[in-house]
Amino acid sequence: VQLQASGGGLVQPGGSLRLFCAASGFTMDSHTIAWFRQAPGQERVPVSVIDASGDTVYYADSVKGRFTISRDNAKTTVYLQMNNLNPGDTAVYYCAADPRSPNRFTWFFTSQYHYWGQGTLVTVSS
Repeated sequence: VQLQASGGGLVQPGGSLRLFCAASGFTMDSHTIAWFRQAPGQERVPVSVIDASGDTVYYADSVKGRFTISRDNAKTTVYLQMNNLNPGDTAVYYCAADPRSPNRFTWFFTSQYHYWGQGTLVTVSS
């Protein structure tokens, strides 16, 4: 089982990036996928989640209106489109998977996810 996050990089404030979460070794189209991020010296915090069908999504308040999560099950990839980035978005971004549907009250707990991938670094700086 492997999850691989990619697409990170250096971007100026106000810019955009698109992150990718690719899966192998399990049936991604039957799993909820979430994005978390971890800034230096801070705990890992939730960003967004999408259920297996793509019909249910949740966002952290800090990214609502700026980030969009989506998925292409045929390509076994989940995307995180990040717009209007600011320095506070600087972090290592991780994707995680779980076979259960997301719950609006619990999706933001790291303990809800069975599989984790290596992260991709996003740096927002001028």
